[in-house]
Amino acid sequence: MNTETSQANALMVLGTCSGAGKSLITTAICRYLYRKGERPLPFKGQNMSNNAWVDKDNGEMAYSQAVQAWAAGAEPLSAMNPVLLKPQGDCTSEVIHLGKSVGITKAATYYEEWFCSGWEAIKQGIKELQAVNNCTRLVLEGAGSPVEVNLQHRDLTNLRLAKYLNANCVLVADIERGGVFAQLIGTLALLKPNERDLIKGIIINRFRGDMSLFDKGREWIERETKKPVLGVLPWLNEIFPPEDSLDLLERKGIKSNAEIQIAVIKLPSLSNFSDLDPLEAEPSVQLSWIAPGDQLGSPNAVIIPGSKQTLKDLERIHSSGLGKQIQAFANSGGSVFGICGGLQMIGSELEDPLGLEHSLKEKLSYKFHGLKLLSIKTLFEQKKTLLRRKVIAIWPNQSEISGFELHHGKSWPDKSFEADRQPLPLFNTPGLGWKSNNQSHLNIAGTYLHGIFENGEWRRLWLNELRKKSGLDALPIINDNHSLKRDHVIDKLTDALEKNINLTPLLS
Repeated sequence: MNTETSQANALMVLGTCSGAGKSLITTAICRYLYRKGERPLPFKGQNMSNNAWVDKDNGEMAYSQAVQAWAAGAEPLSAMNPVLLKPQGDCTSEVIHLGKSVGITKAATYYEEWFCSGWEAIKQGIKELQAVNNCTRLVLEGAGSPVEVNLQHRDLTNLRLAKYLNANCVLVADIERGGVFAQLIGTLALLKPNERDLIKGIIINRFRGDMSLFDKGREWIERETKKPVLGVLPWLNEIFPPEDSLDLLERKGIKSNAEIQIAVIKLPSLSNFSDLDPLEAEPSVQLSWIAPGDQLGSPNAVIIPGSKQTLKDLERIHSSGLGKQIQAFANSGGSVFGICGGLQMIGSELEDPLGLEHSLKEKLSYKFHGLKLLSIKTLFEQKKTLLRRKVIAIWPNQSEISGFELHHGKSWPDKSFEADRQPLPLFNTPGLGWKSNNQSHLNIAGTYLHGIFENGEWRRLWLNELRKKSGLDALPIINDNHSLKRDHVIDKLTDALEKNINLTPLLS
């Protein structure tokens, strides 16, 4: 432990495995402390995710830490997630330190090449957060399991961090997965004595049914581990932003009252899927995730979301035949909307002269055909655009929009097409998005702006275009953004935590 940099009362949420519920419980603890009058700040030393957010200083961070910051009543800062790894296929990842891209790494050599600089970024992130005015404590989230014995010596974000800050730790186990007793006993047995002393309690997560049936199990755990079970959290049916694409695939709820069906293309390198959360929260909208090789069906609209590997995902769409299905859907009058990489894919041509998105050795040309639904060209450039935006949308009607850009490359109208095929701008700011000007393709549009569906007025205007085509009554236009819905979900999650979990041993 480094006593000079330790922060009193730092908390840490560890899990017996990946997906145990660390992110949600960390979020709930942040809101719980905020309700009690504290000013907590979330922190995850290293995260691996393509679901990103851009902070006020145009730094990149994991979306899950942004959600935790909102739960804590704080502005998201990239220092809350000082090391972000963004997988891009072939066992490689982009490395983000304190919000800025610093290189590309291979999995086999990551710790050899990036461990020391990563740890320095983590310590710098802690220092920056501890200097934030009114910060009362850090709430840390671990990653995966803290006792992967072959990785412990190079683990940046679990026990090394817990010992560095002398954090009070809670161990979370997911009973839904089965084997909860073995999870807990095995994890604690693999901890060293000084590490085990940091564990102040246990939380059992995702229990279905009558929780009194677990009373004897709770007694056994406390007797065998000598650690208090702080409580048992029930299975919560609320939709909540998932941590990664594996959680995303578990969303299988069917809305009985859905009137609009939207097919979302499940790209192999899907990124920023939180863009779709506001649509999923709409009671009248049913999202279906369509992978290359699946049948598109007859939805009311198709959305192509962001991608970490735009050209590879585009090639997969073409080779699987899904591209022809999307083209036929659009040609028959179906609505198609692209976000970021999806915008680039629906264009006419994509150029990658630097080999940022493909291997120059594998291709004779650096030019690639898009789906040719929108007359725009894209050029991939070395510099990444990271920028928060507030603009005015022109279509479907004039409205104020906020969001952020997070992409390589730029796009512009393809002048090789005749005048009536030149796209029209979506916003009063050029280069952010377009819609088709072709009378037979007025249903095609796309934008670089992540978070566009968060804007309640614009989202309802767009949905009402779909409803009008289907002969449905228009939904009322709302000015409330999706952040209010997200805040409501965080409150319900925290209510469940307060009702079922005793955090006193953790806060002592």
